[in-house]
Amino acid sequence: MKVLTSWSRRRLLALAAGAALTAAGCHRAQPASPVARASLSFSRTDVALGSPVDLHYHFVVAPDAHFTDDYRVMVHFVNGDGEMMWTDDHQPPIPTTSWKPGQVIDYDRLLFVPVYPYVGPATVQVGLYSAKTQQRLALAGQDVGQHAYKVASLNILPETANVPLSYLEGWHTPETAPPPSRVQWRWTEKDAVLAFPNPKRDATFFLDLDDPSGAFTDAQQVTVTLNSQPVASFALAPRARLLQRIPLTAAQFGSDPGSRIQISVDKTFVPALIPAMNNHDSRELGVRIFQVFVLPK
Repeated sequence: MKVLTSWSRRRLLALAAGAALTAAGCHRAQPASPVARASLSFSRTDVALGSPVDLHYHFVVAPDAHFTDDYRVMVHFVNGDGEMMWTDDHQPPIPTTSWKPGQVIDYDRLLFVPVYPYVGPATVQVGLYSAKTQQRLALAGQDVGQHAYKVASLNILPETANVPLSYLEGWHTPETAPPPSRVQWRWTEKDAVLAFPNPKRDATFFLDLDDPSGAFTDAQQVTVTLNSQPVASFALAPRARLLQRIPLTAAQFGSDPGSRIQISVDKTFVPALIPAMNNHDSRELGVRIFQVFVLPK
């Protein structure tokens, strides 16, 4: 019987290990096929901290795609050092379980850019993930790792690039929701006034508001005036949240160096005077406002 030397035994073991690795490679799982191609565009690519920007999401579903879960859209805003600054994760308006092969999914979202300590170039990464398992799906495009796909770039400007707003009479102090949301708002009184420099060109006034109190059974009437001239009037239903985009013209601003916008409601309430609220708040409250912004064109 032939006796193997120690060198021969080592050689045979190495060959066997190599054969095992080759066999494992033959059975390695193939990369998952992309379920869609995602893209994202902005109403403008130079955006200041705190300012509103429209986002247009575009998905082209793959011909062989099939979704067994309602996946969320992952949206990460990443700074020039590759660090995530904020997100716009959301459920698409059409659930992914209703997406059909070859279908084009288009929708818009408005984002108020968070006031984050960064200015400069930024990129946006998009993905699809399961809220149940956190598993991400493969998409077509530039994968920057872990099924996150670079879809857009933008330039972040300092907050000082915005039209500065001064809260004059009729505003209560800011309030903040507890973590993790940290959403901020201000309550108005019956009339609340904003002052700002005259932009001397057409602009849009963004007004994001609601009344969550349930104090009224019918709608409040909200009126917006610019330099004492009415520019908008609308109904705010109980517990409804509205985002109003009110167009303003250079002619309405006039020639004065400063401008004033007044937000008025036809009725207010005092929580402490409504027993059902069980609330000791003695302030006069009109509407709750999350965002006000003047965006020149």
